[in-house]
Amino acid sequence: MSRTEDTESLQDLGRASIQIIHDLKNQLNGLKLYATFLRRRIEKGDRPADEQETVLKLLSGLDRAASDLSTIVEFGREMELKKQPGFEVSKVLRNLCSSFQDGEAEVVCESDAESIQGEFDHSRLTDALRWLFAGAVKFKRSDDAAGGVSVSLKTDETNAVIEWSGLRKLDHDPFRSFAGSDEIRLSLARKIIENHGGSVKLADNKFVVVLPLKEPQHV
Repeated sequence: MSRTEDTESLQDLGRASIQIIHDLKNQLNGLKLYATFLRRRIEKGDRPADEQETVLKLLSGLDRAASDLSTIVEFGREMELKKQPGFEVSKVLRNLCSSFQDGEAEVVCESDAESIQGEFDHSRLTDALRWLFAGAVKFKRSDDAAGGVSVSLKTDETNAVIEWSGLRKLDHDPFRSFAGSDEIRLSLARKIIENHGGSVKLADNKFVVVLPLKEPQHV
């Protein structure tokens, strides 16, 4: 098989996989509908609390599975960005940091500037950064002496560099993995950031993101 044929076969496989996943999601939504009817009937009747709890867990699991499948479908499709100027990287990070400071997560944020702006797809990049926060909290070190997750934002003339430190040592790359909901979203976060011309990696037990603040000058 030639390289061209091999590439075409992989593209066909990718398209087929996306369609299969989309069909599976539709089936899950059908199961969720039946489970919702069952929950309502149980709530109307005098049923034991453990039966209600079981149905709620079933619904939660169906929601999570459908959400994961949607993320995989989005990962497999070609990404179109709607970039707009004025995306406040520092402000978004502060807001996300506040939302993750629930006492258990112990997230601390530091920035070397009050305002760091760039031209990005506001919705997609915010999602990507939120998933990075969630992933960092999941993978934070568990020993008390290590503390929580620290997030730092630094900038030079062309890039914003964001680091999530305080993570435990991982034996795999969570940005190229689909082992669970968090890592599916981390893989999509990597794709979003790379489509913005940036990069994301795991280095020295840190998540490191580089975002270009200026378009490259072509000579």
